[in-house]
Amino acid sequence: MMYGYQDMMGWGGGIGMIAFWIILIIVFVLLVKLYTSQSSVTMEKEESPIEIIKKRYASGKIDKEEFEQKKKDLEK
Repeated sequence: MMYGYQDMMGWGGGIGMIAFWIILIIVFVLLVKLYTSQSSVTMEKEESPIEIIKKRYASGKIDKEEFEQKKKDLEK
């Protein structure tokens, strides 16, 4: 006896179908986030030492004399 639930599409079947699609969408979104976070990490490049001291000089953390000295040291 089905008690009014024909082909399992009654109240329980409809919620089951909705839950299935919600879970499927959540899994898809999580996989996309995981993939994009890994690819962005691998695409980052390391800064060279000269780029680092240029940024420090530009931000005012070191003065011109210290920048020139460090630049000479790196060119050796």
